[in-house]
Amino acid sequence: MTDFLLFRLYGPMASWGEEAVGEYRPTARHPGKSAILGLIAAALGIRRSRSDALSALSAGYGVAVRVDAAGELLRDYHTVQTPPNRRNQRYYTRRDELTWNDPYTLVSQRDYRVEAAWTIALWLAEKPPESLATLAAALREPELTLYLGRKSCPLAMPLAPRIVQAASLKSAFDAFPAIDSQWPDAMAAGFASLAAETGDEFYWDECDDSFAGMSTGMVHFRRDQSLDRGRWQFEQRREHGLAGVKGGE
Repeated sequence: MTDFLLFRLYGPMASWGEEAVGEYRPTARHPGKSAILGLIAAALGIRRSRSDALSALSAGYGVAVRVDAAGELLRDYHTVQTPPNRRNQRYYTRRDELTWNDPYTLVSQRDYRVEAAWTIALWLAEKPPESLATLAAALREPELTLYLGRKSCPLAMPLAPRIVQAASLKSAFDAFPAIDSQWPDAMAAGFASLAAETGDEFYWDECDDSFAGMSTGMVHFRRDQSLDRGRWQFEQRREHGLAGVKGGE
């Protein structure tokens, strides 16, 4: 039997950054390892400048995601004016930037998942810096503000962290249903409508199928293993998946 820490993520909007090229900022269908452990770090009060502590978190836990509601894709277009870079010229405020007579105009695109929900599972790997009980306590009373990928994407439901002892990852997920039996009927019905178009969909760190309790349906690489958070450097990670999606984008 293995201890797993499970909690849920839900909000009106979420954005799970992928590799970005130019002014386009895509979002993944589900949160990656760096996003999940970044949220854990914020709950513990670990800031981005503490690269060693963030690397220890990344190496210390296995991560898995169950997609409870895939939601829909939303693309937001931004128009931003910015002054050109000039030697010995510094802009300390936005007001300083706007005093420039001929600013550049940049158009960027940012993607979000709308009305989506996920259940997250963590387990201990090599030399975890904190126990699962400590992580659960931090998620209940976080030190820093938690959000779903971007600061404009706040949580809309308590994370409800719980430690589950189970024989496999799949068994742990089964013990933490997407819809809580204690929710009011209206809330449960609304959440069920969000999940209606999503089938069984799981993603997890590389491990034995016996530990996962599921047969791998796909393996792909994600560049979301934190290497040096201060320099925004990430290395590739093998992610296993099993998906039977009923609906599309």
